[in-house]
Amino acid sequence: MNKLYIGNVSAEASEEDFETIFEQWKIPHSGPFLLKTGYAFVDCLDEKAAMKAIDVLSGKVELHGKLLEVEHSVPKLNTDTETAVVNVRYAAKDQARLAMEKLNGSMMENYALKVSYIPDETASAEGPPAGGRRGFGARGPPRAGSPGLGARPKDPIIIPLRIMVPTQFVGAIIGKEGNTIRNITKQTHSKIDIHRKENAGAAEKPITIHSTPEGCSSACTTIMEIMQKEAAETKFTEEIPLKILAHNNFVGRLIGKEGRNLKKIEQDTGTKITISSLQDLTLYNPERTITVTGPIEACARAEEEVMKKIRESYESDMAAMNLQSNLIPGLNLNALGLFPSGGPFWASMLSASSQPFAVSHPPRSGHPESETVHLFIPALAVGAIIGKQGQHIKQLSHFAGASIKIAPAEGADPKLRKVIISGPPEAQFKAQCRLFGKLKEENFFGPKEEVKLEAHIKVPSFAAGRVIGKGGKTVNELQNLTCAEVVVPRDQTPDENDQVIVKISGHFFACQLAQRKIQEILAQVRRQQQPKPSSGTQTPQPRRK
Repeated sequence: MNKLYIGNVSAEASEEDFETIFEQWKIPHSGPFLLKTGYAFVDCLDEKAAMKAIDVLSGKVELHGKLLEVEHSVPKLNTDTETAVVNVRYAAKDQARLAMEKLNGSMMENYALKVSYIPDETASAEGPPAGGRRGFGARGPPRAGSPGLGARPKDPIIIPLRIMVPTQFVGAIIGKEGNTIRNITKQTHSKIDIHRKENAGAAEKPITIHSTPEGCSSACTTIMEIMQKEAAETKFTEEIPLKILAHNNFVGRLIGKEGRNLKKIEQDTGTKITISSLQDLTLYNPERTITVTGPIEACARAEEEVMKKIRESYESDMAAMNLQSNLIPGLNLNALGLFPSGGPFWASMLSASSQPFAVSHPPRSGHPESETVHLFIPALAVGAIIGKQGQHIKQLSHFAGASIKIAPAEGADPKLRKVIISGPPEAQFKAQCRLFGKLKEENFFGPKEEVKLEAHIKVPSFAAGRVIGKGGKTVNELQNLTCAEVVVPRDQTPDENDQVIVKISGHFFACQLAQRKIQEILAQVRRQQQPKPSSGTQTPQPRRK
């Protein structure tokens, strides 16, 4: 299949632009470029030329401020309209091949169908295609918007709801011979675990509800109603609030800047919400208690809003971890301690969620280049980072495989100190991850603050414009994608190495993702700065993994 789909095409791109690019990289093609809004199609001369175009151009060549995305394409049915593509998934290869034989050449609305086989990247157990020929699936995960691949349905983010209930109400929630809890489970389509054996003698017991967000909320409301009824019958006069348990990593985003998110939930639901102190956390208990007081209906609405924020934070972190793994080959996220190891629920859920991202494969080409990042930490935290006789910073440096130095203080009373970290991408990730974690552990940020730091990357002055983009487009896209603040200060005077500073601010994942994306831009600039090889001696490009 020699037809190429070229995605992420700027509206300013022209057929002449593509002709120039294909000529520059010596990629023969047999047809004109068919330009559409946001993408283009072209026929390559043969499959070898098509594979070369994918390897050399995709994600590496920029046209009018956008990196081209090149894939094989299912042949179009009608060149006068948008390409019509239907993707069908089969359980077995034999079924797919049978469909190809039956449908190929069949007529539909005066057009002959052309059916192509696209291997499933997730079916790794089947091994490579026969004869060692490189299959389409070897190119890794599909890019969004590629019509030849089709969009796979997004798996829903399933996070259990964890609540705390007074021990004296556990019996009423379970009911005689377990009938009550069985009915709740059936009516709400959920699985409910009451952890009666945890914290023997404690005044409260945790309950974990596994279901859809709607199922969790329904089960939670029913449990609150049972507790209120039991309280009335037993003349229990104390108020019974709803207590939700949430991992500390997500609480900062639930609270929001200056508490805005939490205040809005309180105002919208007519409830009062408080969150337990950071001081209550331990290595074995990474959960904070979110206490919601108010009528049952109001508490139920608040639960929906609180868990919505928690799920969004979890989804964001998992997506960022996935991106980090793709951007840093060989990175094992499970070994980094990104999340505190808590009870059986959080430990199993987070480690299981991380496993698909803990890939191990060699770097794309030789040894990855070393990078230098300046990370700014509170001046008061320097002692904790260095440790007694420098032991902590030595251990951190050894663990990360990076050079980590604390720069001398600048000014009479500096509030921030610069940490200079040098090493390849994986070492940067490990070192910065531990630094963010250490600041959280040592309580250098308040109970309602998420750890957010500023990092500086030096870039060649001639590349600063590429980071900014036309009219600030690239830097705005960076900020939208990563949720970090990215600033290239205006009117900078380049240093002695003709470099200027790019400032990145945000929480750990946001900061990391922004750094990686900027390094990708710089790598693209470096490739384009390399002299073109002489005719007939073009250096082969490394294949994308």
